[in-house]
Formats: sequence, structure tokens, C-alpha cells
Amino acid sequence: MSKILFVLTGADHWTLADGTEHPSGFWAEEAVAPYEAFKAAGHEITVATPGGVVPTVDAGSLAPEANGGQEGADRIAASLASIDEIKNPIRLEDARPADYDAVFYPGGHGPMEDLAVNAASGQLLVDTLRSGTPLGVVCHGPAALLAATDADGSNAFAGREVAAFSNAEETQAGFADRAKWLLETRLAEAGVKVRVGEPWAPHVVVDGNLVTGQNPASSAPLAAELLKKLA
Repeated sequence: MSKILFVLTGADHWTLADGTEHPSGFWAEEAVAPYEAFKAAGHEITVATPGGVVPTVDAGSLAPEANGGQEGADRIAASLASIDEIKNPIRLEDARPADYDAVFYPGGHGPMEDLAVNAASGQLLVDTLRSGTPLGVVCHGPAALLAATDADGSNAFAGREVAAFSNAEETQAGFADRAKWLLETRLAEAGVKVRVGEPWAPHVVVDGNLVTGQNPASSAPLAAELLKKLA
């Protein structure tokens, strides 16, 4: 049995370019699908958030249109409600990478608000990357990579290949012209090599111990890749 740390956003909104606070949080499928895969394989999961706040699920991720219909939405909601670890997170500031065999970051727009500038998360990511511990990050979760800086100010993930929510997807979702910044663009500016797949289709990139996924559809395939590394 391995111990896996889930790092979730503590934000319940995403501040847009005009100052509007768009209700957000973490994306349900991106937490539920990997959680179910890891638990089915017998692994132990701990959830951490900034300050240890109980994370907020993005209501949009529970809608029928985000889950292939009402049946899918009901299943995701029921699965999410059964995850006790999400209701009882530890403080991200107290999480020690050495205590875990893998680290996983789900997405949602929430990480754009807090994890993108969270120093504790940034240091955890740097330490996990350098240790060789399997690290999975999906959709908007790679916003957290922006806080992973070295002493000289450079990004620790510069030169690494990743998948992340694309500008095309943000445009199709209706937020590109309302956002303060776009994830794909900001990662590229930090020197990270973003490998973009087809919008909304599963797309996973593996670069050493780093496994990243582009969108919600990539969360289950990403989990499968992480399980291979834990085997």
C-alpha cells in the first residue's frame, strides 16, 4: 500500500479580469476518478489544502452537462459525498513530501486563484519533482507549477513537458476573454513546455516522474499512469 497526497485548492472563487469573483473550486471528476482508482488499488489518501480549509467543489462540475447526463452527475455527486478525506483535510503547510509515495493535484479554476501563488505548495512541488516521487497534475492544477520557483527565481519545471488546460479549451469554455491570464500562456512564459492535445479529449504527458493531464477527460488516464509508477 502506498500513501498518496491529494493537494486541493482552498479557493471558492476565481477572480476575473474585471474583478468579478466567479464561483469555483476543484473540479469533481478530477478528484473522484483518481481517488476511486487509487483506493481500488489499495492505496491510502490524505487531502491537503491551504490552511486546512474544507475544499469547495465547483458547482459546474456537478452539472449534468459536465458528466454526460443526469445519471453521470448523480454518480459523481454520490462518489464525492462519500470521500471522507476531502471533508477532513490537513494543512498544506504541514504536509511533508517525504511522508508520501505520490502527490496529485486535481484542477478546477480554484488553483488559478490560490495555488498559483502559494509558496508552501510551490516548495512541495519542487521537493517532489527533485525527489523523483511520482507527481500527477491535471487540467488547471498545473497553475500550481507557477509557484514552484528556485532561489534564482526561475521555474523548477522549466524545460519539462506538461499537459494543461489549453487556451483553446478556455476559449470554448467562454472564459478566455474574461481571464486575467491563461494557463497555457503563463506556463510557456515560465519556460514549461506545454504539449497541447485536442480540446476535451484525453491527453496525458509523462516526463520522468511528472505525469500531467490536459482536461477532466484526462484524469482517469493520468491516474492509470501514476498507478504504473507506484507498482
